[in-house]
Amino acid sequence: MSAKWVYQTAATGKLETTPLVVDGILYATAQDNRAFALDARTGRPIWMYQRQVPADIRPCCGHVNRGLAILGDKVFLGTLDAHVVALDAKTGAVVWDVVAADYRIGYSFTVAPLAVKNLVVLGVSGGEYGVRGFIDAYDADTGERKWRFYTVPGPGEPGHETWEGDSWKVGGAPAWNTGTYDAVTNQIFWPTGNPAPSNRGEGRAGDNLYSNSLLALNADSGKMNWYFQFTKHDEHDWDATQVPVIIDMPGVDSKIEAGGKHLIAQANRNGYFYVLDRTTGKLLSANAYGKTTWSDAKDAEGRPVANQNASPTLEGHTVCPGALGTTNFMAPTYDPQTALFYVTARDQCDIFSTAPQPYEAGHAFYGSAYFPSEEAEPYRGFLKAIDPATGQVKWKFEHTSPTWSGVLSTAGGLVFSGDAEGNFIAFEAASGKPLWHFQMGGAVYAAPMAFAVDGKEYVAIAAGSAVYAFGLP
Repeated sequence: MSAKWVYQTAATGKLETTPLVVDGILYATAQDNRAFALDARTGRPIWMYQRQVPADIRPCCGHVNRGLAILGDKVFLGTLDAHVVALDAKTGAVVWDVVAADYRIGYSFTVAPLAVKNLVVLGVSGGEYGVRGFIDAYDADTGERKWRFYTVPGPGEPGHETWEGDSWKVGGAPAWNTGTYDAVTNQIFWPTGNPAPSNRGEGRAGDNLYSNSLLALNADSGKMNWYFQFTKHDEHDWDATQVPVIIDMPGVDSKIEAGGKHLIAQANRNGYFYVLDRTTGKLLSANAYGKTTWSDAKDAEGRPVANQNASPTLEGHTVCPGALGTTNFMAPTYDPQTALFYVTARDQCDIFSTAPQPYEAGHAFYGSAYFPSEEAEPYRGFLKAIDPATGQVKWKFEHTSPTWSGVLSTAGGLVFSGDAEGNFIAFEAASGKPLWHFQMGGAVYAAPMAFAVDGKEYVAIAAGSAVYAFGLP
């Protein structure tokens, strides 16, 4: 493979976008509410849109954006100041612009929206500011909000009793990564993030639903059909917003066989790889795929449960994984040919401490501090291949240092990923053997994607401040 073109965005900070390609046009985003369209053959710019970022914006983790949705003749962008914007796909002109929430108290959008039927669905960021999380659906033609699902239930709603006192009002549970849609059952599967404050459980006793959960929602109404909570009463910022992957496969392991073949899998930030029956939400298996110390037992459902040494203390003590998790927002991939699930992972432990913190609107609300622990130095980063039928790691490739790159598998028997040193790497999917790499000059915080134009296949990925496209010579 060789580089076919490079588009320099001139943006500063991390590019976390994964492009879309439709009819030979590549659409992507950059920092500070920027969206752009390129000729996918050459990288030539066609249009660019940028919404002014308010000076008092409060994003958690940089002015990032993970991408667009496209439906018909419009592309859709969620902005850092909590707007949802529809743009004309040909010109970049604004078709409609609606306000979803008040950015001044910590709400923002960093997620790539999901287009479902005639809806644009996206989840809010801001769990670090004590927001009340939600998932919204908007009419693609008009921008009218069709439904909202609050990820922290209010009085009278199921799950409200899992929050102590009024803690639900600032409960967090953001939904800041993109879910997936199952057209057969008309369900949206959307993952949620940490309760707030993220690292202090005192004052919010209970399981804190629906934080750190996978929600199965009716696409038309937003009504919840089932949920599964990965980490109850989280005290380590272990968002469960990792991308859920739909898998249809014949059962191999007896436990999977009993649940049928309609599965949904997630490699969770808490260090466990979960496989669920996506019809019912029943847990089929949960297996550690990285270094974990917070759990050494499972409940009757097979769910890992916290041990007595898991909670943060005033003095602080070591817990694995650390606050960044065994994985994070980086997209995994499943290859039906190898029947393997591929994910970027890290081994890292942190010392977690906690202290009281009053909530103040628009200010960070962590209730804690954490810092690296010597128990996992140097930090180690991997690309891992997991067998969903057994939960076992089949192979792993160790990077020079932990990476934030997403993963792509292709029908050609390859897996693509990047690293923190700026390399874009192709691996043999069955064995993990590295076959090719290209130095892009900037760390990778995005996921690669593949597209075809004029019968030629390309792979695109963002690195540093640029978008690269690769193809065969």
